[in-house]
Amino acid sequence: MGEHNVKKLQSDRSRAEFITHLLNDIRALEFMLEHDMIERGITRIGAEQEFCLVTEDWRPAENNLAILEAIGDDHFTTELAKYNLELNLDPHELTTGCFAKVEDELNTLLEKASEVAGEFGSKIILAGILPTIGSRHLAYNYITPNKRYYALNEMLKAVRGGDFQLHLRGVDELSIIHDTVLFEACNTSFQLHLQIDPDDFIQSYNWSQAISGPILAVSTNSPLLLGRELWAETRIALFQQSIDTRNTSYALKDQRPRVSFGKRWATGTVADIFK
Repeated sequence: MGEHNVKKLQSDRSRAEFITHLLNDIRALEFMLEHDMIERGITRIGAEQEFCLVTEDWRPAENNLAILEAIGDDHFTTELAKYNLELNLDPHELTTGCFAKVEDELNTLLEKASEVAGEFGSKIILAGILPTIGSRHLAYNYITPNKRYYALNEMLKAVRGGDFQLHLRGVDELSIIHDTVLFEACNTSFQLHLQIDPDDFIQSYNWSQAISGPILAVSTNSPLLLGRELWAETRIALFQQSIDTRNTSYALKDQRPRVSFGKRWATGTVADIFK
């Protein structure tokens, strides 16, 4: 994921080769689990912060690559849209004072990004969904010019068999069909990572699922999208629908969506989750 090297699948043969590589990755993971090759005995936390770039009048900017180059820090990387960037924090051992270290590092890096963005007439803002995003900011020319993102857009459209459809109902209702994957770029978030022992993978996966409901309930802050007041936390449905590879007829059947909370507790090993 870090190299952004992309080669689109052009034939059934290349697709079969790609699937073979995925299966080999699963076998490699199983081998590492069987031979105790994954670090244990230490717990670390990490985090990534996605943020929006806006103009002086708080509209989505389109200069993420220029700002990223000027920042010149490997903690920062691109995101799907020209008005987004992402920063990745260093891992910290889960010991006394670790959360203060995470906070200090996050604030330092955000301040750095803010100063550089100002040199380009832009500002940074932390918002689950930027309320000023309009339908024109979802156009193809707002995709970050990177082969990886163009390939993602083309492949998801090909698998779906058409354009992206979004239908949300809250206080208002939004129903729209669009030709890019940039619905997904409307979402930004702060994501925490937790390194645990391999033996704890399944148990931790299940308790994280169990607490996700209450955590979401106290964290909702993104009701607005394209000028409509929708869910209290619109990011949930937006993310689920924005990269759903099912077309309408399949969605009405019992085909699992690309993004979901799952239907049962995890069992076995972490390799079973990837399977």
